[in-house]
Amino acid sequence: MKRIQILLADDHRIFLDGLRSLLEPGFEIVGMVEDGRTLVSFVQKLRPDVIVVDISMPSLNGIEAVRQIKKLDPQVKVVFLTMHADVTYAIRAFEAGASAFVLKHSASSELLMAISEAIKGRTYVTPMIAGELMQSYMERARRQPNGTQQLTSRQCEILQLLAEGYSAKEIAEVLKISVRTVEFHKYGLMSKLNLKTNSDLVQFAIKHGIIATECLKGIPN
Repeated sequence: MKRIQILLADDHRIFLDGLRSLLEPGFEIVGMVEDGRTLVSFVQKLRPDVIVVDISMPSLNGIEAVRQIKKLDPQVKVVFLTMHADVTYAIRAFEAGASAFVLKHSASSELLMAISEAIKGRTYVTPMIAGELMQSYMERARRQPNGTQQLTSRQCEILQLLAEGYSAKEIAEVLKISVRTVEFHKYGLMSKLNLKTNSDLVQFAIKHGIIATECLKGIPN
């Protein structure tokens, strides 16, 4: 019988090694990556059954990476494993296509169950936020969309790279688009979100979980 293949994604190598030790007895670990853009590339090459992914990663955060991955491979199961207990992150994770949401400090007791439920086509939410998540969904249903719901996937990508300190030229090289296109998206973002400065873009990206403070490498020019 073929073993379930899992791809791990987290920007802390020591944590990845710990995950491998936890999961290897029951699953085949086909790869470990440390940023979202590499994750997308590896999914295309390896076609794993399950991805265990963190939210806060450099270059492309886990949520935006999963949005892209789900377009490439809708069948892959996604388990988010994160330190972020705010339900806002969980909502965005499930909207991106997640099957499960687990907090890192509960990994040893919940991760195997979450993976099992995901493989069966079910949803798993860590009990610590399940009630709050349900309440939040009910409240959101009564409100107008705001925040990152206004943005396209490409705009979220560019926003993250800008917030991480990449120049327009560097972003153009990463995304294989023109500098003019990057600048067009940048000022479109500022106009849509009613932001005035690069610092405002950074603060918006942090507030809405597009980037974590540990991923910052400088204020963009």
